[in-house]
Order: sequence, then C-alpha cells, then structure tokens
Amino acid sequence: MSQKLIQTQEQKLQQVQRLTAQQLLQVKLLEMPINELEQNINAELDDNPALERSSDEDTDTRNEDVETGEEDTSYEEESEREEREDELDNALENLGKDDEMPEYESSSYNNNADYEEMVFGDTTSFYDMLKDQMSMMELDDKQREVIEYLIGSLDDDGLLRKDLDTISDELAIYHNIDLSKEDIERALKTLQSFDPAGVGGRNLQECLLLQIHRREKGKLRDAMERVIHEFFDEFTKKHWKTIQAEMGLSDLQTQTLQEEIKKLNPKPGSSLGESEGITQQQITPDFIVDTNDDGTITFTLNLGNVPELIVSPTFNDMVDTYQKNKEAMNRQDKEALLYAKEKVEKAKGYINAIKQRQHTLIITMKAIIKIQRKFFLDGDETDLKPMNLKDIADITGLDISTISRVSNIKYAQTKWGIFPLRFFFSDSYTTKDGEEMSTRKIKIILKEIVDKENKEKPFSDEALTLEMKKAGYPIARRTVAKYREQLNIPAARLRKI
Repeated sequence: MSQKLIQTQEQKLQQVQRLTAQQLLQVKLLEMPINELEQNINAELDDNPALERSSDEDTDTRNEDVETGEEDTSYEEESEREEREDELDNALENLGKDDEMPEYESSSYNNNADYEEMVFGDTTSFYDMLKDQMSMMELDDKQREVIEYLIGSLDDDGLLRKDLDTISDELAIYHNIDLSKEDIERALKTLQSFDPAGVGGRNLQECLLLQIHRREKGKLRDAMERVIHEFFDEFTKKHWKTIQAEMGLSDLQTQTLQEEIKKLNPKPGSSLGESEGITQQQITPDFIVDTNDDGTITFTLNLGNVPELIVSPTFNDMVDTYQKNKEAMNRQDKEALLYAKEKVEKAKGYINAIKQRQHTLIITMKAIIKIQRKFFLDGDETDLKPMNLKDIADITGLDISTISRVSNIKYAQTKWGIFPLRFFFSDSYTTKDGEEMSTRKIKIILKEIVDKENKEKPFSDEALTLEMKKAGYPIARRTVAKYREQLNIPAARLRKI
C-alpha cells in the first residue's frame, strides 16, 4: 500500500523567551573585568558619536580612593590586534602540519595608577580555571568525572585533539566508566560553554565557530558562520575573492568580514595563561574590601578609568529640533533624524547597561561579604562557609547565571590578599548527623593531618578517616579518598619514605 506525504498547517500558541538586545549588552558588559570594560567603553565612544564623556566628571563615591589618569592605549590595542591577526594566519598556515600552532601572547593594560605596578604570581593553571567553572555547575559525580577527564585531555591551546571514540575507550579502561560517544559529546558541549570561548573545539574550524556562536545574533554573525562553515577550505587558503563571489558580497562587506574573523582567537587556552608552571599576570581588583578595627566591613567598586558617560547634547538637540519640524522635513532630513535617534537610543541603552553592571556587582559583593564575613575579619580560610551560586542568587534576587558571570574573572582586594571571587565559593558536605561543612575546610584539615604524619608510617585512607573524625570531621572513607586525590596527595604507600 503506497504512502502519501500530506502537508498541513496548524496554529499553535507558544511562549518563547528571548533576550532583547539590551539584555544581551548587559550580559556582555557584566562578564568583563575592569580593564576589558575600559577598552570596550573607548571603542563605543569611537563608534557612537552620540555618546560622550562628561566634561565635568565628579569622582564616584564608590571609587573615591582610586587615582585615575589618562594614558594613550592606541599602541597597546593596535599591538594586540596585530598579534591576534598574525596568530590566526600562523594557525592557518600550520593546518595539516600536526596541527601545531605557535605561541600566542595576549596583551593587556591597566591605567589604574594605584595598581599599575601590582604584579602577582598566579599558580592556577589553565586546567584549574576550567575545573573552577565546572565546580559552579550542577552536575552529578559521573558528569563531573567525564568533564574533568575531557579538561585533562585538552592540549596547551585549549583544543581537544583526541577523538571521542578514543576517550570512550580510555574512560572504560582506566576509570571503569562505560559511556557512549553521544554521552561524551553531551559532556563536551558543556565544556564548550565554558570561558574562554572556543575551548574544547576539536579542530580550528570548530574552535572558531564556537567563538562566533557567542556573538550577538545578526547578519554579520551569520556571514562569519557561513565563511567558516561552508568555505573553510577557501578561508584557510585566503581565497577571499572566491568567498566574495560565492556569497555575493561587496568589497566593503568582505573587508568587514575579514577584520571581524581576524579578531577570533585560534588558541583560546592562551587567554587564561600558561597550562603548566607559574605565569606572571597583572591583576586589577574589581573590588577593594576594607576591614576596620571596629569590625565593620566596607568595600569600594573599582571603576578604574571608566568615564562618566552622557548622551551628546548636540545629538539630543538635533533630535528635538527635527521632532518639532517633522511634518515639514524632506527625505534627507528624515534620514538624518532616524540616524540621530538611533545613535541617541543606543547611547542611552549603553549608559543604562553600565549602570546596571555597577549595581549588579555591588549587590553581589554585599551578599558575598554577608555570608563570608568571618573570613574578611580574620583571613582564616577555614572560616569560609559553604556557599554556592544559588545562595547568592537567593539573597540578591538575581539569576544564578548572572551570579556566575559576576564571579568569573573578577578579583577582590582584601586585607589578607587579592582573591578571585570564585575563591569565596565552596561546596558543602553533609554528615550523617545532618551537619553541613565546607569542603574547602575539610580539605585544609585533611592536608594538615597528612603534612604532620609520620612519613615512615603514613596514614592509610582508613586511618585518615579516623584522624578526621578525631578532629571533628566525621566523613566517610571514600570521601577522604576523593578529597585526597583532589588535593593531589598520593596514596599511603607512595608517601612512605
């Protein structure tokens, strides 16, 4: 019996939640640390003539102790752009040559006079940074183990060179985890959502596409995606004339595409520092927390060289004038009115997004200090309470994803040192008696016990469990083994001298 394909139409009411352009802008600015925000504002000032610096800027009260100064950043920005372009060119030239890519260094600058000379050694590796992001997600033990294995399988560029079948075999053999290729691919998708954009790509093409997908939706993003997806071979050979003809682009559109694609990073791993050893990097704290002798805790939001922004009075007057004489305008005047209105609205939206960013940062830091008050007073890491993203979200009324963005790549300067905001987050462990303990505190105590043990007769996991119970931390033996491994402490037989 033959089958027929029947095409039908139906009406369906469906609720779809989409982010507006203003919300996307707020999200983008929220993720930026202070140095990157300064660069973004300077770029927006250059791009939008309706956005101006206030001529009579007053120092913001939340930043009154921060000394600001003007510095020409054109050289640094140009150098960074040229380095990124050279890196992408070199990556393309090395395609097919063992997929090796040359070293890439990203440049950054800091105009804040108070912190200009403050350079700190960062012993956190690229892989640790990815694991920190993983720890903020709600995953079961198996998912964590698989993603952690994928992180460990990344190369120095942040790319995954192993195929998923090989990873599936290795997980089965070495970790007794039996997962299909599809299950591992889902875990990889989670890893690919981490920062920096492009991490976890299986080749240069996927790495670039992952970065393009993070961009704001629009014709430019669609065109970039099409170049990398459909014309990647031509792109690697720099056959832009062919791409231009196939896509029906003008010379200006082709030039714009080239410039935007050159901004992509073929080595996302390099943007978070060296994958091994100690890397020196300059850190500008986003918050300065002060602990006073009377036990009060205050903090200032470091605004660096972020200027006070206003909408250009000239453009405002232009829009008002045109609005009053709208009926008598010719076509050219109407086009000028539409242009001015568009730029003024964009400027207002950008100013509101900056204010929203500052408000979100302030209420988030207030909530962190509220929970971790004891640590800010005495600096004892064992006093850090269990705290996750949801705890802060509940206090602030913000979404968990918003708190995650605030806590990523931002630092707080305290009396006890400079810490990434992620430092203040810690998982909890609940004992059989229902007591909730910080996993960070448990690990510190565990390490102290191992450090003080007799190295000729080191404690077994069973003995460590008893010692932890004596210290007031009644945790299971398998938990002791798990935390010992996370602390990179070898088993007892390997610790014996």
